[in-house]
Amino acid sequence: MTKHTSFGQPYGGICQVAYVTEDLHQGMQDFSEKFNMGPWFYTDEYTLHEAKYRGEPTDMKMGLALTFSGNMCFELIAPDEKPSVYRDVIDTKGYGYHHLGWATIDFDADLKRFQDMGYEVAFEGTTPRGIRIAYMDTTINMPGMIELIEFNETQNRFLKLVQDASIGWDGQDPIRKIETIMQTL
Repeated sequence: MTKHTSFGQPYGGICQVAYVTEDLHQGMQDFSEKFNMGPWFYTDEYTLHEAKYRGEPTDMKMGLALTFSGNMCFELIAPDEKPSVYRDVIDTKGYGYHHLGWATIDFDADLKRFQDMGYEVAFEGTTPRGIRIAYMDTTINMPGMIELIEFNETQNRFLKLVQDASIGWDGQDPIRKIETIMQTL
């Protein structure tokens, strides 16, 4: 495997910036119009397998949308009302910036590295594509959290398709269902 993701960000480094929004569709529209970012690929009901919030099982759901600006992935999240890392930030700081995503090809080693720095796992689970994620609560000395995102060939192919759609995007059809990209994997 190379030293970089399929979209050019380094493994063992930041690959994503994420925001929590009250209304996913309005958030996608706002980012598209204000910042010329798109197209967005979304789902209104995203859940993780074997999800745990602060060590306890959870079945929280969220709306989720992804796009790229250059080599950086941007994510919007609209969580349900259940307790979650998203609600933690919304309740203390409001909507807006939430976390940075960390691309890892050695999930267990990076998880241990962040734990050794004194950060606790606040949320963890496995995506529908089989990718492990873990949110490290770094809010003690950062404005948000760090999400460890496991990268494999499936994750790389998926995110490369999202990035490819953003290259030369003409502003048309800014909001698209995530299934339109999933069909091509």
